[in-house]
Amino acid sequence: MCKERALNLPFRAEHIGSLLRPPSLLDIRRRHAAGEVDAEDLQIAEDNAIISAIALQERVGLKVVTDGEYRRFAYNDFFFEHLGDVTITAPPVNTEDAREGAKRAPQPIAVVKSRLRWAAPIHAGEVNFLKKHAKAMPKITLPGPCALHFRGGAMQIQRYEAYSDLNIFWADIIEAYANELNSLAENGCNYVQFDETAFAKFSDPAVQHALAKRGDNWQELIDQYIEITNRVLARAPKSLVIGMHLCRGNRGGHFHAEGGYEVFAEKLFNALDIKFYFLEYDSPRAGDFSPLRFLPPAKSVVLGLVSTKSEDLEKKDDLKRRIEEAANYVDMNRLAISPQCGFASIAEGNPITPEMQEAKLRLVVEIANEIWPDA
Repeated sequence: MCKERALNLPFRAEHIGSLLRPPSLLDIRRRHAAGEVDAEDLQIAEDNAIISAIALQERVGLKVVTDGEYRRFAYNDFFFEHLGDVTITAPPVNTEDAREGAKRAPQPIAVVKSRLRWAAPIHAGEVNFLKKHAKAMPKITLPGPCALHFRGGAMQIQRYEAYSDLNIFWADIIEAYANELNSLAENGCNYVQFDETAFAKFSDPAVQHALAKRGDNWQELIDQYIEITNRVLARAPKSLVIGMHLCRGNRGGHFHAEGGYEVFAEKLFNALDIKFYFLEYDSPRAGDFSPLRFLPPAKSVVLGLVSTKSEDLEKKDDLKRRIEEAANYVDMNRLAISPQCGFASIAEGNPITPEMQEAKLRLVVEIANEIWPDA
């Protein structure tokens, strides 16, 4: 069983959620899609792979574990596809090309062909499996409540006449999240991470232009997305601790946007009812630490300093120096460390070896243990 405890701060050593899928799991998933393997065999393969993923996380010393998102194709599709006829599409990316350096990839597009309805628990099985097999605390990752809208806007949400009124769309989103969060709590989960990439992309002029072209003002969307997320959080069980992860894209080692946190940090940190944030900080694309000056005293930040896009292992001294730089704006007691994103936001994963994945996770734990007495 997992250790039960209240989370006033995130764990000092964290990881964002997804892990590299074993080639054998990718193979059996392809065979299942082709009708060569039945659902039972696929589930057995997933179960065995997740048990190995749990062992990896606990072996490196993490006190929090996920299932690696091994039952999903992408971090954000599993939840939404259980709500209705929803697909999130994106052109394929060349993972091997990312070995020479991350490049900008096209934004995924969400297509909504039916109203969104929560009919049954979606991630309860994930919770129960982790509780059964892990000693560390389970963390469940969910796409952010505004992800579908950001990836298509009114045009895609209304295109197939599933919705004519966006207020109804937002009401359905909020209801679905409220039901799922209650289900998670009822099944013994007390730690949830929202993966909401929209906020971190608002700084990028190319993203701003694309939003304007479809009829959205990015500055107005910040306010709207904060309001919607707060309405979701207001209905979440009090037993759930919820953090939010922000990044600029992590598809096959590539990215979707660039730009610092300055233009939205004050609103994000003060108006959003989130206790802690997982912030991408592994490359110059994320800007500097100065926007952290807007963080109120009751909130904390997990610094995503270790890259899941690069095969190079970061140096301890460099990471410690960067944490000290961040501490110029946020008290050290309110900081933690993690990779900037998952290792496999989509099933194919980033251009990194399993050995380097393990080395980077172990490095995160070692840094945390050396800096924070309560790690």
